[in-house]
Amino acid sequence: MQPLVSVLILNFRNANATVRCVKALQEQTFIDQIEILVIDNHSDDDSIGILRTQLRQFQNVRFIETPSNEGFGYGYNKGIAYAVGDFIVINNPDKLLEPAGIEKMVAYLQKNDAVGIVAPRLIHNDGTQRLSIRRYPHISDIVSRRSFFGSVFPSHLDGYLMKDTNLDEEQEVDWAIGGCLTMRRDLFQELGGFDERFFLFFEDTDLCRRCHSAGKKVVYLPSVRASDKKNRLSGESFWDLLFKKTGRIHVSSAFKYFWKWKGKHS
Repeated sequence: MQPLVSVLILNFRNANATVRCVKALQEQTFIDQIEILVIDNHSDDDSIGILRTQLRQFQNVRFIETPSNEGFGYGYNKGIAYAVGDFIVINNPDKLLEPAGIEKMVAYLQKNDAVGIVAPRLIHNDGTQRLSIRRYPHISDIVSRRSFFGSVFPSHLDGYLMKDTNLDEEQEVDWAIGGCLTMRRDLFQELGGFDERFFLFFEDTDLCRRCHSAGKKVVYLPSVRASDKKNRLSGESFWDLLFKKTGRIHVSSAFKYFWKWKGKHS
């Protein structure tokens, strides 16, 4: 029987977390309708050996190896080319969905044709909630998050981070963190997948924006929960943007994003 849902997990030198994620997915309520595609994004370490050894007992898991690491969007685009489910779940290794999570998100999409992307609530291991839904960014938002300007003008930054909304309420949003998203596969293909010009960061913002441009909503569904690690990949400070590799990639992606969407603030 052809699976209804294709769950994609992108691994890059994070095999143990990926193994944990795949094993957790086996607890999903309709696992018999799910295929899991594990994409190793040219980790250049022993990841693929660990993955194949630790996950070989699961018949619903397939492995894909990219010939090079050209970024987050590139890796997921390569994996989705092999997906056969009507729905896809982008699921980073550190996001662990509750057992009924995928069933709830797929059911929501099946009932709401106007919705293109659904995102769950993300909860850190310490019980705090990640601010995973956002309004479209301005350059000032990026600067404020990593400098004293955020404390000088807190209401501006709070608006970008949607602290002025009730995170317990289902709502349409501009965009949601891309580590755990559910959408129809044909819509993803219609949108052209992730824009591979973004090596890392802003590819989720861009995808959600193109989803809106195609006439579909992006919806935050807090009734679905996924656990998430707390540390930010790009770092926390302004200096991380300059001296940390992922910080510099963040800056590069920001420039590409703002150039692509220049003059379009809503």
